[in-house]
Amino acid sequence: MRMFPFKDYYKWISYGNVYKHYFPNREFSFTLANDVYIRFQSFKDEADLRNNIISKCPEKIDLGAVYNMKPSDRKLVKPGALQPLEHELVFDIDMTDYDDIRTCCSGADICHKCWSFMTIAIKIIDRALEDDFGFSHRLWVYSGRRGVHCWVCDARARKLTAEQRRSIVSYLEVVKGGDKAGKKVNLRNGHPSLSRAQKVLERHFEQTVLEDMGILDGPNTWTKILDMISNEQIRAELVSKWSNSNKTGYDRWADLVSAIKNPKLKAEPWLEREIMFQFLYPRLDSNVSVGLNHLLKSPFCVHPKTGRVCVPINAAECENFDPAKVPTVDDLIVELTEYQKQRKDEGSADDSRVPDYEKTSLKSYTDYFKTWVKDLGEENLVMLRLKREAEEKTMTF
Repeated sequence: MRMFPFKDYYKWISYGNVYKHYFPNREFSFTLANDVYIRFQSFKDEADLRNNIISKCPEKIDLGAVYNMKPSDRKLVKPGALQPLEHELVFDIDMTDYDDIRTCCSGADICHKCWSFMTIAIKIIDRALEDDFGFSHRLWVYSGRRGVHCWVCDARARKLTAEQRRSIVSYLEVVKGGDKAGKKVNLRNGHPSLSRAQKVLERHFEQTVLEDMGILDGPNTWTKILDMISNEQIRAELVSKWSNSNKTGYDRWADLVSAIKNPKLKAEPWLEREIMFQFLYPRLDSNVSVGLNHLLKSPFCVHPKTGRVCVPINAAECENFDPAKVPTVDDLIVELTEYQKQRKDEGSADDSRVPDYEKTSLKSYTDYFKTWVKDLGEENLVMLRLKREAEEKTMTF
């Protein structure tokens, strides 16, 4: 817990204390040793939160909604009296939702090849949230294992109703259908956001789908694309060309695009686009985003399975993010020990006031978080001024 950035973390989730009830009415949940799970916790202030985290030493921390009262007081009121009022708009993108198309890994395993799916997801969703909805304060966080989370923290995002959240998810959602569905997208009609997303997909499609995943390298995987083609003549011609040949995945993709553009074959003109979207477009867990009372793993906690810290990701530089380089608790302990030994050997002045996380590889992530929180603070100051002006007007009547 010496590495946890309590000060900036509190600045974030208290939102400048514009409303004094905001932080005390926030739900926290802790997962303790031996899978002991404690929900509906709430804390008075930063010191109270810090003391409880240090004393209980949770293996995982989840953040919930801001309620109409302290969640810890729920047993003192009638059932159903505790109601969620606000929550950040959140998104959870998990690598396991890509298991039907990734060929390098499955389940909880990830590698550099399949992490491209997360990079693409960040690029597309982040841009849509900014350009299409005007949200400015978007915090992307590595889940610590196989996915990413996004916290949209603008004041109007936090106040969205469940129905409004569902509308946003519906707008962003493209890939729909179970594992057995051959075709999971329908893009005959689409909004402008999809055209912007397509530019991202086109830049990544050949490398990720054809090269890294090798989807068109053999019949065991190329059927995933053929199943999306309803035109039997095109399917038959492609199988004939691809079978018993030494063609590369790039060659087979060229054959498919040529067939789609051949007017004699009367292919659906949007098929090439739909294939790209089905294989690369972000796959969202709508339940996480819609429910106000949903809990999501907190930034800077440690994933209990991997030991890796759930660090923020700079969306503008997400292509450079490498989950394998995210520090584990053991890494941080070694780094801190080496740092202290070096300081002692050099006879350097005491730096006990410097937070321990700044002495390790966690520093770059906390520095980014501090900058992000500072930007968010500017909106909080505006809200505080408007609140005071409203109160002054009320007092004059």
